[in-house]
Formats: sequence, structure tokens, C-alpha cells
Amino acid sequence: MSNFWRLLISVIVAFPLTFLTLPAHSSPIFITQITAGDFLELGVDKMRHGDYQEAIKNFNQAIELEKDFAVVYSDRCLAYLQLQDYHQAIADCTQAINFAPDNSEAYLNRGLALYRQGDYPAAIVDHNRAIALKPYDFRAYYNRGLARAGEGKDSEAILDFNLALTQIPRITSLLLADIYNDRGLAHFVLQDIQTAMLDFNLAIRLNANDYRAYFNRGCACGRNGDDFGAVRDFSQVIRLNPSNAEAYVNRGVAHYRLGYHLAAIADLQKASEYYEHQGKKVAYEKTLDLLKNLRQQISSVTEIALF
Repeated sequence: MSNFWRLLISVIVAFPLTFLTLPAHSSPIFITQITAGDFLELGVDKMRHGDYQEAIKNFNQAIELEKDFAVVYSDRCLAYLQLQDYHQAIADCTQAINFAPDNSEAYLNRGLALYRQGDYPAAIVDHNRAIALKPYDFRAYYNRGLARAGEGKDSEAILDFNLALTQIPRITSLLLADIYNDRGLAHFVLQDIQTAMLDFNLAIRLNANDYRAYFNRGCACGRNGDDFGAVRDFSQVIRLNPSNAEAYVNRGVAHYRLGYHLAAIADLQKASEYYEHQGKKVAYEKTLDLLKNLRQQISSVTEIALF
């Protein structure tokens, strides 16, 4: 084939190829502007999936675009709460309140962060404000009850838990269980063991997987001298939360009272292992002391029996 025909064929082939590729380049190009709202949605979606660090990055991007976007500060506060960075959570909620003084969620969340920092009076102030803005929000009464219990004002805490129970939607059984559990704990602290037991029973009925309610009922059983009941409940705690060293300690004490000395020693040994692994040095050393005393007492009892 001559060079002329080769050139002609290549031109003929080239034209259709060029033509066929034209539509891909002829479409109009749209440049989409990403808004602060878009980054907010991305952050909220990350929060739903439990990816709090990435959520914070998206919220930061939203704030870079819109510095007075109050909702973003409020949502970023929630992410910091999940990460237990209470200092940043408080800063974000304060900023959200500065932009929107009637933001009850910001007061609620800042109150929660202050509670977790142990600043109970300041937490109560924020929950009071949240209640003033939304008197029907059971969460504010519940959180204020926790803060009052933290201050040692258990009678006032019980009043708040009662108010929370009047406002909470009936469908949220897990939250109801939490409130009964914490109200029971307040009754327990006030030495009203029977009423505490009723609340712990209700909490367990509503949420059979709540190890806290079993733990508290186990303590109430122990206080009432019902060591079999205490062993039953602490065993449930261990089943639901196998590394709960406190449950091993308490079950060990109940076993000892029942005369099951080997089981008591095994429980205390297990508790000491968990405390050591968890880095709880004081609890670890106290458990070792308890174990030592228990062994000495058992040894003394055995020697007396031999005589």
C-alpha cells in the first residue's frame, strides 16, 4: 500500500474516532460549591457511624466556611463528649449559646460535660436553664438528678428522677431503666433499701442486660443479709461484663459470708488481676490486702477447728 492510501485510511479512521469522542467533551461543566451545610451533613453522618474524629474534621470545615453556624458548634460538642474531651465540649456549647441563647440542647450538653468534670453546681445551673427552655424534656430532669446525686443531695435527686419519669415517652424502655436504676441508687444511699430494691427490679425488668442494675441490686441484697441473692446478681454482672472487677470483689465477700472460702479467694484473685490489668493501682492493692486478710482469717478458723 502506498503512503498516500495509508494516509487516507488513517484520516478516515481518525475522523470517526474524533467524532465519537466529542459528546464526552461537549457536555457543560458544572462547578458545585460545597457549603457549610454540606460539611455539617457529612459530620452528622460520621457521628451516626461512630466516627467522631472524622466528624470533628467535617464540623471544622463547616466552621471555616461559616463561623457563626451555631448548630455546628452544638454538634461538634456532642462529638467531643463522645471522645471524653469535656474541655472542648464546654467551649463549643458556650460558643453555640453565644450565637443562639435559646439553644436548650447546648445547655443540656454543656451541663452533661460539666457533670462529667465533677462540677455539679455549674451542671445544675445549665440543666435549670434547659428546663426553663423546654419544661417537657425528661433528659434535663434526669441529668439534673444525676448532678444532685453527685452533690450528695439524694432526696432532691429522687424528685428529679420522678419528674423525668413523668415526661419520658413510654416507648424508651432502656432510658426508663436508667432512671429507675439511678433513682434506686439514690434510695440506696438514703438507706431506703426496700424502695431501692423495687426500683432495681423495675430497671432489670425493662432492660435485662443492664449490668449496673444487677450490681446495685446485688449490693442491696448484701446490705439486707441476702448473700445468696448477692451472689446471684454479681454473677449476672460478671456474665454481662466479664472484666468487672468490682463484681468479683463483692461476690467474693458474699461467698466468704456463706462459708465458700475457696470461691471467695478465687473471686478476689480474679478481681486483683483485672484491677492490675486496668491500671487501677489503689483498688489492686486494696484487693490484695483483702485477700491477705481473708487467707489469714481462714487459716485461723482452720487452726481453731483442728484444736
